[in-house]
Amino acid sequence: MTGTYSQSLVVFSLLVAILASYTALDMAGRLASTQGRVARWWLAGGAAAMGLGIWSMHFIGMLAFHLPIPVGYDLGITLFSLAVSVGASAYALWLVSRPALPWTRLCAGAVLMGLGIAAMHYLGMAALQMQPGIEYDPFWFTLSLVIAVVAAGAALWIAFRLRLEQRRALLLRGMASVVMGLAIVGMHYTGMAAANFPAGSICGAVMDAGLDSKWLAVLVIVTTLATLGIALLASVFDRQMRTRTGLLADSLAHANEKLLQAALHDPLTQLPNRMLLQDRIEQAIEKAQRRQFSFAVMFCDLDGFKAINDAYGHQLGDKLLIQMSERVSALLRSHDTFARLGGDEFVIVFQVDDPEDAAVVAERIIACVAEPFLIDALELQVTASLGIALYPADATDERALMAHADAAMYHTKDSGRNGYTFFTESMHVSANRQLKLLQELRRAIQRDELVLHYQPKFPANGQALIGAEALVRWQHPELGLLSPDNFIPVAERSGLILPLGDWVLDRACAQLRQWHDAGYPDWSMAVNLSPLQFASSFLLETVRRTLEKHALDPRHLTLEVTETTAMKDVEASLQILHGLTDMGVNISIDDFGTGYSSLLYLKRMPATELKIDRAFVRDLEDNAEDAAIVSSIIALGRSLQLQIVAEGVETDGQRQYLSDLGCDLLQGYHLGRPVAADAFLRLAQAA
Repeated sequence: MTGTYSQSLVVFSLLVAILASYTALDMAGRLASTQGRVARWWLAGGAAAMGLGIWSMHFIGMLAFHLPIPVGYDLGITLFSLAVSVGASAYALWLVSRPALPWTRLCAGAVLMGLGIAAMHYLGMAALQMQPGIEYDPFWFTLSLVIAVVAAGAALWIAFRLRLEQRRALLLRGMASVVMGLAIVGMHYTGMAAANFPAGSICGAVMDAGLDSKWLAVLVIVTTLATLGIALLASVFDRQMRTRTGLLADSLAHANEKLLQAALHDPLTQLPNRMLLQDRIEQAIEKAQRRQFSFAVMFCDLDGFKAINDAYGHQLGDKLLIQMSERVSALLRSHDTFARLGGDEFVIVFQVDDPEDAAVVAERIIACVAEPFLIDALELQVTASLGIALYPADATDERALMAHADAAMYHTKDSGRNGYTFFTESMHVSANRQLKLLQELRRAIQRDELVLHYQPKFPANGQALIGAEALVRWQHPELGLLSPDNFIPVAERSGLILPLGDWVLDRACAQLRQWHDAGYPDWSMAVNLSPLQFASSFLLETVRRTLEKHALDPRHLTLEVTETTAMKDVEASLQILHGLTDMGVNISIDDFGTGYSSLLYLKRMPATELKIDRAFVRDLEDNAEDAAIVSSIIALGRSLQLQIVAEGVETDGQRQYLSDLGCDLLQGYHLGRPVAADAFLRLAQAA
């Protein structure tokens, strides 16, 4: 008995095989990129879609084959063949989702999957329940098995190779699907060629009320297309979600990278900051211990940068720092560390074989920094003071290395700047002394060891004194009476100057209140403000509260601000100074002539006094240039309607000269040294 084929259904079976192959390849890709519970769902769904697709191709091929007798299919055997197809597909997908696919596993998988597909095919043939049974040609039967195994092996290898392919994924999977589809269809029709139906055969499934072939065709086609369509739509949706998730992950990774950059790098120069520097030094210590090498920690501070910053503003100062960091970076090796701590302080960490290597690097940096910087048509020049500490000769931990390099740098500054100094143990003693002094200074405020001395201020015309300037002293229990030069720099570097300054203001106002009550109601008090104190957001409230506490008229209080401090941030300074003068407090511009004042800004400043620095008074009688400067300052003050105060008057000749030039107020050792409050009052009574 000879059968015929419907060409349209044969073509349709090939299309279903190709679609099932594409679904299988896509599912393999999904499985390879997922884990856990999601991977198990993709395996189950992929096995169902792929198995149903291969099974559907088989039954569409069976429907394409027409016999001259009614044909039906046994339901149980038909469903069993579907289960075999799904099982073989699940095994194939699991196999290609493994991290590796060696040849031994590939061959074993090809045999098992090929036999599974062949079993599905011949079970489908058995569902016809032909009587007498179908006879199979041994050659074609064997060839169908070989084709099934080879096709399975090719499918597994292709699926494994393409599972994580990103470039041209659609094109490659499409081409592979065509190859796999042709192989599966070839196996089916080879198996059909092996089948011989004896003359007079009947379909037992029809007699036993099996599935009608027409209804089976509708069921197979609808179910298969729906399943494959749903699987592909799910895959497309998953791909879009993965793409969106990937974009979000990339964006998050980029944001994290920027946050990490911001957390570990200086925002101005993009150099490592203090946190990253600490980590780099600790890593260098670990490597040096393992590999037995030395490295240097070099502390760098720019000389003259503050003057440029004050004169031209922070923006230009920032540009100078950027250019300087670029210059020095160009001198260093890629594995060296160049970090910025803040302001004009930098640290360099680099490996050395002997101290001479560090000296060579230091000399190069000094020469590099000393070259003029051309910024905004201005030629600016700074120098570098360097301090060098060596590991392990000078210290074996990060904190000590930094402290020793810092101490060496300060020694360079004290020795004239623009050079470098290697750390020595004597510097360590000095650094420890400074640290001990700071600790003792913290306790000095609590223990009431600080005292105020008062230097009298006299009118230049020789009249009686009109007030005093409060000057702080430290009655140290071991070192005796210390002048401000011994502890004010330490207080400023540590921030302790803020509570110390508040204490000075309070005690000075309290003393002035006592003098007013003692019969000197016209006396005034001058108090110096440190740069940190002047920039404090609590300054206005502190001054107001102190005046109210001691019931003082604000016009009797003069706050002295250095010219450099006032000009550091002119707009902010103007706001603070206007707040003080609105309160009624007098403002004195201290150390005038030593900074970089702009006459335009000075005109806007609500000051009441200009205080000539002692450096111009010292050689006033013998130096024509100093005399000219003092004369110019006095003339400038007159034009701005300001009182002129000269400090550092140590001779009668200086007093007479300043009086003749038109100075308003004088103070200095010639007129009266700073003394305690009771001695000051006796001086006033004797006068």
